Amino acid sequence: MSKMSTKFKTFRERNKKSNGYLLRKTSFNVAYKIIRFVLLFGLCFLILQPLLNKISISLMEERDLYDSTINVIPRHFTLDNFKIASNLMEYWKALGNTFWISLLVSILQIISCTLVGYGFARYKFPLKGLWFAMVVLVIVIPPSTIQSSLYLNFRYFDIFGIFQLITGEPLNLLDSFTPYALMCLGCMGLKNGLYIYMLRQFFRGIPKELEEAAYVDGCGKFKTFLRIMLPDAKPMITSCFLFSFVWQWTDSFYAGMFLSSDYAILSNKVSRLSEVLNSFVKATTGLDKASTAYASAMIGTGTLMIIIPLIIVYLFAQKGFVESLSQSGIKM
Repeated sequence: MSKMSTKFKTFRERNKKSNGYLLRKTSFNVAYKIIRFVLLFGLCFLILQPLLNKISISLMEERDLYDSTINVIPRHFTLDNFKIASNLMEYWKALGNTFWISLLVSILQIISCTLVGYGFARYKFPLKGLWFAMVVLVIVIPPSTIQSSLYLNFRYFDIFGIFQLITGEPLNLLDSFTPYALMCLGCMGLKNGLYIYMLRQFFRGIPKELEEAAYVDGCGKFKTFLRIMLPDAKPMITSCFLFSFVWQWTDSFYAGMFLSSDYAILSNKVSRLSEVLNSFVKATTGLDKASTAYASAMIGTGTLMIIIPLIIVYLFAQKGFVESLSQSGIKM
């Protein structure tokens, strides 16, 4: 071992040689790791604690809800809450309807947002900056600000008075899939502005030389878009599709506005679960309504039954989901 390596062997000697820099750097790294661990632990706790609490309550019998000695682990374990909630919610019918609505909405959103995002990224047209500012506003402005306008527009739907002229009254498009389809194709659906922005930024990051080479080889603009741009944008399109599906699955805003409360989708069924539970309790026990604690437990159980399919899908598709996110880098 050389004299130089022996001289700087101990930490104290190396720190002294660096005028205290090594100690400061080591202390900073340790403090950074501790702070990062505390923040991540706190964030995970905030996310998981409500979910774990709902799981615990959903597995309790009603008498456990009033036992102050029980915090997390049920004393009387039961799955009856899931059975009752499933029957009251018409769970399997609502699950199927929610799946098809979420799937169709996601497909329509991705088609329209991909085309619009590509147009913003590659083409020049009048007032392009203004239109893109409108897209950003769609992200920022909450949809509740236009709730009444949307409702009246689809309740009394007409195009330049044509339908009223032919049938004598406007069309009522509520309680159907048509409002979802029109909003998605018109880029006004749930989170459409965000998907347009993400796709536009991704397409901007693709070198224009790829398209120019395709034009030289004889490809037209549409064929270049299908053969070159879409395959390159697959990671971002997959990410937007997954986000769209999850948001639509848990949506209650548009479902409550476009569909009647009797329509069998999960969000509507959970919103009416307390009312249906009161009728069930009155019919089976003779009481006027369910207790507050029991009603809260059943609503929590119904919420879990909405989340569980998403968790199952994520467990099977997490590899593809993470890969799509990791490959969808955005050039700002």
